[in-house]
Amino acid sequence: MFDPDIAPSGTLLGLLQRGRGDGTLHALAAPRAEALAALHQCVLRDPRRDWQVENRSLYYARLCLDLDAGLDEIEQHLFHPDDLVDEDEARTGLALSVLGHLAAYGRADALRLLRRYAAAGSNWEWALDELALRDDDTGLRRLAPAILVRFPETSDGDAELAAVVRGAYEPRPWRLWADDPHHGPRVRAAAEQGAFDRWQRQLRPSGPRPGWSVHDILLWAQREHDLKPDARRPDAAARCLAAVAGPEDRPELLAAAASAPDAARAAALRHLAETGDPEVLDLIEAAVTEPDASELVSQAALSAFERMRSIAALDRARVWAHRPDALGDAAAAMLSCRGGQYDTPLVLAALRRTVRAEGPDAQTLWTLVDGAGRLTISCAAPVLRHIYRETASSHLRGRAARALAATDPSFAAGFAVECLWDCEESTRELAAHHAATADARVVEQLRRLAADPAEEAEVQTAVRSRFEPEAPGF
Repeated sequence: MFDPDIAPSGTLLGLLQRGRGDGTLHALAAPRAEALAALHQCVLRDPRRDWQVENRSLYYARLCLDLDAGLDEIEQHLFHPDDLVDEDEARTGLALSVLGHLAAYGRADALRLLRRYAAAGSNWEWALDELALRDDDTGLRRLAPAILVRFPETSDGDAELAAVVRGAYEPRPWRLWADDPHHGPRVRAAAEQGAFDRWQRQLRPSGPRPGWSVHDILLWAQREHDLKPDARRPDAAARCLAAVAGPEDRPELLAAAASAPDAARAAALRHLAETGDPEVLDLIEAAVTEPDASELVSQAALSAFERMRSIAALDRARVWAHRPDALGDAAAAMLSCRGGQYDTPLVLAALRRTVRAEGPDAQTLWTLVDGAGRLTISCAAPVLRHIYRETASSHLRGRAARALAATDPSFAAGFAVECLWDCEESTRELAAHHAATADARVVEQLRRLAADPAEEAEVQTAVRSRFEPEAPGF
């Protein structure tokens, strides 16, 4: 994950980077050269804050088709000398995904470019996955020599090949190559070795194992954390405590949650929260507010609180929700998810406070936005509209759109229209249910989505629900 340079939301580039529906509409109305320049900047410099979960490829591929864009810029990016030294798949992943969608739409030049990159590029596995979904058997079989030559016929090369075959996201090319008279024996051997390695790991797991007592588990959690701070042993230790801890162990667990070393304390806090111990809320507050508490302990305490489902936790959240700190954020998030209508002022205040203090991309906004929609806080609509326009996260924008659908009477004739062109399928699905058909663009886009083979089934189901005899304009 990285922090890309996002242009202002009122510019064409900013709209396209965010994946907003208005980006497509503005690009189609702008001079073609300007629209292509902005589009290429997005495709070649991935604007997503989390490229593993946010969608952009289909959005950009559709705009490529609408603008009749060539592929010269993408080709130069893929085969730039940087590809020889920079193996980060985030550099080329978005461009390869766009090519995959274009190939699915029948662009033969995109298919040829994917084949070339799969044969010679550093991110060849991604390109091969795209081809596995779109290329024919003949095209895939021709790639076998170029792919297999990457793995020397040595013990290390065979081991690397087995790992790649075992971890292939799309196994179709490997299955085709396994039937090839020339390459088949090596590919089949690699597949068999990968299956054997997996069986060995399952038969003889090599992970650490604690002793079966509360004392042993807490010691193990701390010792393993000291050796591997990123291994999240406190979470594993808490699961072990659930299996062995009894009423007689409560004093030891309370003492550990109050003053044990960091990892042991974190494990004890989580276990006590999951069992609903009456003293755990005071221990959580102390762990978060102590001046010398470590980040591990404070984050574990907040996580433990967020997982609680008791009435006592809700009552304490109403007390903490006024706090301008992490504990107040966690309390407001709990009220957003589980509070009642009488908690509306607290959720609204937290939503406004967070936007003012941290801006429209704060991680804590996700739950608060959901809460504003769940509680139907109509006076939150102005804040939600601001988040919708300004956030760089397409997922948060989709949540804001869903909340606006529940709180803003103007949503159907406003943001819902542009949401039909949004980059996220869940947002397009929402728009398909709500967009007012008085706008001729809505009818045309609904028909396009219904006929597009690349569109998600959920979106097309929502579109078909609008095609009813009594619906005007169809």
